[in-house]
Amino acid sequence: MAVAGKGVVSAAVKPIFSRDLGEAKRRVRELYRAWYREVPNTVHLYQLDITVKQGRNKVREMFMKNAHVRDPRVIDMLVIKGKMELQETINVWKQRTHVMRYFHETETPQPKDFLSKFYAGHNP
Repeated sequence: MAVAGKGVVSAAVKPIFSRDLGEAKRRVRELYRAWYREVPNTVHLYQLDITVKQGRNKVREMFMKNAHVRDPRVIDMLVIKGKMELQETINVWKQRTHVMRYFHETETPQPKDFLSKFYAGHNP
């Protein structure tokens, strides 16, 4: 942001929760442990057609999808969203289909280029 005649002024960005990357990683580990411990209860409560091991593998997959993030503010936002999802799952505010929707994301991806669509029988 330029001020008349003063040059460039940089504003410090206020953190959401974590002061540094180490604290943000600690929050992620706490959330991961909470999800990991909640999987058996979720499988039982929602009467899911999966095993506890499959549920825990899916939790690991969802966390590893964001393993590349290094900004503490972004990590904090992801942790907040993860805690909200966990709370909704624990309180049974979701329906069975909402929980099972996570397990359909690992299906084979749809073809993107023309030849792959052609070979698969899709209209381009």
